[in-house]
Amino acid sequence: MEHITLLLAIVVVTALVFDFTNGFHDTANAMATTISTGALKPKTAVAMSAVLNLIGAFLSVEVAKTISGGIVNENGLRTEVIFAALVGAILWNLLTWLVGLPSSSSHALFGGLIGAAVMSAGWSSINGGTVVTKVLLPAIAAPLVAGLAAMLATRLTYRINRNVTDPNQLKSTAKGYRAGQIASAGLVSLAHGTNDAQKTMGIITLALVTGGVLAPGSNPPMWVIVSAGVAIALGTYLGGWRIIRTMGSGLTDLKPPQGFAAQTSAATVILASSHLGFSLSTTQSCSGAVMGAGLGRKGGVVRWSTATRMFVAWGLTLPAAGLVGAGAEFLTKQGPWGITTTAILLVGGSFAIWLASRRQPVDHTNVNDTAATDDEPRGVVTTAIAAVQPPPIGTHPTDLMTTIPAPAAAPDDTARPSATV
Repeated sequence: MEHITLLLAIVVVTALVFDFTNGFHDTANAMATTISTGALKPKTAVAMSAVLNLIGAFLSVEVAKTISGGIVNENGLRTEVIFAALVGAILWNLLTWLVGLPSSSSHALFGGLIGAAVMSAGWSSINGGTVVTKVLLPAIAAPLVAGLAAMLATRLTYRINRNVTDPNQLKSTAKGYRAGQIASAGLVSLAHGTNDAQKTMGIITLALVTGGVLAPGSNPPMWVIVSAGVAIALGTYLGGWRIIRTMGSGLTDLKPPQGFAAQTSAATVILASSHLGFSLSTTQSCSGAVMGAGLGRKGGVVRWSTATRMFVAWGLTLPAAGLVGAGAEFLTKQGPWGITTTAILLVGGSFAIWLASRRQPVDHTNVNDTAATDDEPRGVVTTAIAAVQPPPIGTHPTDLMTTIPAPAAAPDDTARPSATV
């Protein structure tokens, strides 16, 4: 019993560590566009997001119930499985943060949990129907719906303001959109706390059920809700600056109206899914909305090489975290030495990733530095157009001057000097 109690405590702490990484990994969802457009200063933005994440954690427990009693069968599930699942989720979160890719913390958690549960008890331990209806289908629908909504909202916004030409009115409109961006960013932060903090609540509740502390089907205790909310808020305040850079300027160049449209669309999708108990990825919803906003503005572009890398990361998240979770569960099944080895590997891997991140630090001082996001390879058409582009109207092409020699003077014509034009 003492071993189970110690292991349960380790699992709870590890779950809160995952919640912390979820916070700084997903800060970009709410604040990337607000920071990139200059609506808020970086540190102010992450502080605001942290507070609203904490508040959002208290608004609902529907997603937590989906995690704790829906994806895997609670009966016969060992506490070590939860620990192994968290190892897979944390390491994948840190790896994608290192390379600045906004992958899904939610799917990392689900992948780790599924992989560990299958390694422990086989495929019968997984509720396939719940995985399909409340994880996979929302994962496909959320970015599409958010992206389409953001694209339409962006086009409508620019159409409404297409006849505004007065400089003072334009300035006033820009201020209004910045204020709207701040409000919509706050809404996304609130939605993120409502959806993502609950996932950790669900994992801790599941661990408490497997440890015999709670009865199956129980709601998260209040101390679980508070601790999960605080952990995700602290992680959010730390700021996942690498992913903020990718979301803010790596996918597309956003103006305040686009940022407002993207964040409002994403927040609507996230809050609606939380109400229905769908544990969708806030990262995918916000990324889809950002791309939709980029396509919605006339002349706007999406950096498809960055988007492609992001799509690949999305596709790899579930299986990659699942494989790591399965490997960790294989070790934990060996007994106390296996659990200890898994913990050492988690700490060592996390430290190695942190050391690698120090080679090229990204923080609030250089998060809007676009040098790292302007290296998109130019397509053939773009290169050809740039090569034949005429000089701007009203300028003199001074670089086209040349010297043309005059005909040489005849040998007997000494009076005419040679000349140049």
